[in-house]
Amino acid sequence: HEQADRGLAGSMEGHAAMDMSVTGDAPFLRRLLSRSGLTSVAHIFVMEWAAIWRDLVGGLLIAGAIAAWVPDVFWQHFFFAGHPMAAKLWGPLIGPLVALLSFVCSIGNVPLAVVLWKGGISFGGVVAFIFADLLIVPILNIYRKYYGRRMALFLLATFYAAMSAAGYVIELVFGALGLIPDQHAAKLPADHVTWNYTTWLNILFLALAAALTAHFLRTGGRQMLSMMGGAPETPDDHEAAVDHHDHGHHH
Repeated sequence: HEQADRGLAGSMEGHAAMDMSVTGDAPFLRRLLSRSGLTSVAHIFVMEWAAIWRDLVGGLLIAGAIAAWVPDVFWQHFFFAGHPMAAKLWGPLIGPLVALLSFVCSIGNVPLAVVLWKGGISFGGVVAFIFADLLIVPILNIYRKYYGRRMALFLLATFYAAMSAAGYVIELVFGALGLIPDQHAAKLPADHVTWNYTTWLNILFLALAAALTAHFLRTGGRQMLSMMGGAPETPDDHEAAVDHHDHGHHH
C-alpha cells in the first residue's frame, strides 16, 4: 500500500492503463478489419514491443554470450554430466540458481536452456531453470521494495523450493513415460540462411510488422507513445489520452 500510494508510474504503465478495445454491435471480424480496429491493433503491436525490447535484446544477448564464451566442458563438469544419478539430484537444485545468476528473463531463458541441456544438465534441471524466470534480480528487487527484505527472502525460498520440486517431479514422470529427449542429439541452431518455408513466413510477417508500424506512425503513434511513460493520474488525464487515441483512429 505504501508503494502504491507513492503514485510512481512504471515503464509503459500508461499503455497498461488504457482501454484499446473497439466496441460496437458489428461482428468481430468487421470491427477487427475496420479502420479503428486496424489502428488499435497497430498501436498495441508497437507499444507491446516498446515495453519489452530491452528485455528481449538483453535476454538474447546474454544467452548468446554464454553460449559462445562458456565451453561445454565447463557445463559438463558443473552439472556432473558423467554421473547420471548425481546429475539428476544436482540439476533441479542448481538450475534455478543459474537462472538467478545469469540475469536472463523468460525471453532469453529458452535459448540458454538449450545451451545448458547441451552442456549436460539433467532434464529436471533444465525444466527448473526455465521455471526460474521469476527469480531474476530485477524481480527480486521489486519484491524487496514492495514487501520488505524479509518477505523477499521468504518468496525467494518458496519459489526456489517449488521450482526444484517441480523439476524432480517432471524428471521422474517424464523418465517413467520415456518422454525425455535424447540429450546427445541436442545441438544449437547453426544453420545458414536458406530459402524454405520459414524464410517466406519471416518475409510475410516482417512485411505485416512494417505495415502495422507505418500505420502506427500515421495515426499519431509517436505522440501516443510519448504519453505511455506514466499512468494517467486523474480521470481527466485518462479521458484525454483515450480521446487522443480515438483522434488517431480518425486520422
